[in-house]
Amino acid sequence: MSDGRPSAARGRYPVRLRRRPVRWEEQDPSWRDAVPGLIDRQLKRAQARPSGNWFVVGASREIVPGRSFGRTVAGVEVVLWRDADGRLTAGPGACPHLGAPLKDSPVRCGTLICHWHGLALKGGPFAGWAPYPAHDDGVLVWVRLDEAGGEEPLDAPVVPERPRLAGAVEAVYTGFGTCEPEDVVANRLDPWHGAWLHPYSFVDLDVVSVPGDGEEDEGLAVDVSFKVAGRVVVPVRAVFTAPEPRTVVMHITEGEGEGSVVETHATPLGPDGLGRPRTAVVEAVVAASDRPGFAAARGAASLLRPLMRAAAGRLWRDDLAYAERRWKLRSTGRFPG
Repeated sequence: MSDGRPSAARGRYPVRLRRRPVRWEEQDPSWRDAVPGLIDRQLKRAQARPSGNWFVVGASREIVPGRSFGRTVAGVEVVLWRDADGRLTAGPGACPHLGAPLKDSPVRCGTLICHWHGLALKGGPFAGWAPYPAHDDGVLVWVRLDEAGGEEPLDAPVVPERPRLAGAVEAVYTGFGTCEPEDVVANRLDPWHGAWLHPYSFVDLDVVSVPGDGEEDEGLAVDVSFKVAGRVVVPVRAVFTAPEPRTVVMHITEGEGEGSVVETHATPLGPDGLGRPRTAVVEAVVAASDRPGFAAARGAASLLRPLMRAAAGRLWRDDLAYAERRWKLRSTGRFPG
């Protein structure tokens, strides 16, 4: 009987049965391995990479024909909609006439019509309004804000490698926290907390390799078992990388769901009423499998997506508390290290 720990060899069945349950307090402590300087070094490496001024706004599925979508990104009010051909359009969220919130305005035949006085926007420059570069990668939508980003612009965002969408099931969760993007990224670059902070989801977590000091980001490699029920677990190997300053990607490289990815994007929103920073966590799960039964899962994708979002939300309830605590300590000069 297996102890449930990951292995490079995957058998016919994806699950394992542990010999006995692991009590939370009996886990191996991970604090000696979770060296603050190591986490900070990986964070700084991510922050040094170019974003090209691209910010994730939300899920591609949220931008539906006939309806506008609004979000404040890096203090900039943004509105998005789809034109008559379904193409993504983005631009300032305030009407250039008298400042009406365009996120509340309807879209008719691909034209956004201000609900205050009827000013019609077709997506091109008009009456002082000009579009922002926008990108729809099929899972997420991005907007480029050059003034807010302050970097050399890129023609397209740095989109992580994903499984082919036609053979995958994707779901996107969005949560909000009182912190800065770096606090979210630091959380994801600390895999050592997984089995301690999320004992309902993970067990037998072992960080097997960490990046060196070179330019290439080979990632943090982790062996971990996802808990199913009781002693039943699914062991995998996952590798965490940060391709740009506000993104951390977890790739499943061995075990069930090999090739699947979890992308965590941290988007700054702007200060709240008390002047504290607000950040949106937009997490995309793109699940894939070569098992024959996965075709049935794809067929039930509309039922699976709410469950996938709920699972991500449970994890981020704890992880946002981690990120918010980190920001609070940093902002008051009490953060260790």
